[in-house]
Amino acid sequence: MPLEVCVGRIGRPHGVRGELAVEVRTDEPERRFLPGVRLVVRGRHPGLPPALTLAAVRRHQDRLLVGFEEVADRTAAEPLRGAMLYAEVGEETPEDPEEFYDHQLVGLDVVGTDGERLGRLDQVLHHGAQDLLVVATDDGEVLVPFVEALVPTVDVAGGRLVVDDRPGLFSA
Repeated sequence: MPLEVCVGRIGRPHGVRGELAVEVRTDEPERRFLPGVRLVVRGRHPGLPPALTLAAVRRHQDRLLVGFEEVADRTAAEPLRGAMLYAEVGEETPEDPEEFYDHQLVGLDVVGTDGERLGRLDQVLHHGAQDLLVVATDDGEVLVPFVEALVPTVDVAGGRLVVDDRPGLFSA
């Protein structure tokens, strides 16, 4: 399976020609949202296409409006609402050293600020408000909001993620 990076979340249709609002989830929208680029589609609704090809992209307020070659009108656009868009990546890494692709993080050891091992990063979930880290522990899974206040250090080269354990997160 190719490596992928989440680049956006499809919002509501815009107009009658099949354009869709997209909430951008990448710091490189000018690289990921270009006509001709094919994006993988994932979501909870059955019958989603496996991928869509960008036909047109334009800015509208704080989001992008996109048209896909496979989406001809508003009726075809409506079922895509809420789906996540992913770009396939090879061995590339983000240009910004403070940015990370999911595949770079999954498998890292999760340690507390005191160095105590808390678990292993199992998955990164992309939700509306913020991303969540799924940490596998000896007692099950723990969801950690991926924000700097809780995850002050990401050391990909060192194979670890530091989490500021707050009461109720990992410990009581």
